[in-house]
Amino acid sequence: MVELLCSLCISGGLVAGTVPGLREFHQGETLRSVAAVLETDLQYARSLARTQDRSVRLALQTPEDGGACYVIHSGPAGACTCDAQGVARCTGEAEALRVQPLLASAGVRINAGSRSIVFDAGKGTVTPTATFVLADSQGRAVHQVVNVLGRIRSCSPSGLSGYRRCS
Repeated sequence: MVELLCSLCISGGLVAGTVPGLREFHQGETLRSVAAVLETDLQYARSLARTQDRSVRLALQTPEDGGACYVIHSGPAGACTCDAQGVARCTGEAEALRVQPLLASAGVRINAGSRSIVFDAGKGTVTPTATFVLADSQGRAVHQVVNVLGRIRSCSPSGLSGYRRCS
């Protein structure tokens, strides 16, 4: 009986020591996942502009109810909006091509210098250039930098594994 109790105490101590590490690992993986989806969607928006021969926008929204979302759409700036549940609303002839919600419960925040960027149909260039900053509650971050040619570069100022350090 004493041996069983000792084994349970040791096991409990080991589990208690790993739970914070697992939480940090989960948050890091969530950040990596959200960054990968954003990078893929930026490339998708650029390729849509080229293949459909029309300008395509990516508009970032930060609703008051928390979280964030972005919508890839045709039409002018401000023609489409979305909410944190992933519901898009467009006016006029604008068309929502993809909506990506980012729930507040995910623990990842997204910010950008520009709330809307447009990929040109003819050249695939982007106006304005933008840096999307994704950060978790631990202070780790991933930057998605979109240059004027529409190319995306990912880096991490916090040295998150799997990413180059931002310079």
